[in-house]
Amino acid sequence: MSAAGAFSLDQLMELAGLSCAQGLSKVYDNTKYSRVLVCCGPGNQGGDGLVAARHLKMFGYQPTLYMPKPGSKDIYKRLAAQCSNLHIPTSPELPEATNFKSSYDVVLDAIFGFSFKPPARAPFDTALRLIGQSGLPVVSVDIPSGWDVDDGPQEVKTEGDQAGALEALRPDVLVSLTAPKQGARSFQGRHFLGGRFVTPDLDKKFELNLPKYEGTEQVVEITDSTESKL
Repeated sequence: MSAAGAFSLDQLMELAGLSCAQGLSKVYDNTKYSRVLVCCGPGNQGGDGLVAARHLKMFGYQPTLYMPKPGSKDIYKRLAAQCSNLHIPTSPELPEATNFKSSYDVVLDAIFGFSFKPPARAPFDTALRLIGQSGLPVVSVDIPSGWDVDDGPQEVKTEGDQAGALEALRPDVLVSLTAPKQGARSFQGRHFLGGRFVTPDLDKKFELNLPKYEGTEQVVEITDSTESKL
């Protein structure tokens, strides 16, 4: 059980993925941006992406999964099976950057989370390079893949550095989870907060000063005025 209000990992991941799906839908509607490439790493970040893909499917989008190294944990396997049961396709590889736009409309980046430490290893180094070069809008989950959780965007070393370090991923939308990470202060784009489970006591204890969620919304947009209070 999580110390954050005694929520289980399953619950936290469900709330996180739902927030990411809703955040994406706030900016990219399913009429012009229906084809969503959901790129999932093998950890909890990838699990959030799988939940988001399921909700996006329910929202009327056409998600495709890219998860070249599926996680080994039972929860990951169950989330992947749920997507399979909804007939969400899985792409074994990514197209060349120049062909991205003919296949997809937007990318959901759920590859690396806040615990990422360089170097980026294959095949995710290639994935990050292609996503960055694709020209498609990118929505990142919690922290853009490859960013330092405290210092923000950084060049990302790759294993062997055969193709050189990767430029920092620059997503158009970020859906921070629970609370914005310090490194997210460097983010420039549409910024949402999701993961609506933090109790008032936890908010006060850690001096998070989280913005208020409206009605039944699972995300709240962070503006310059709200960010200054966090």
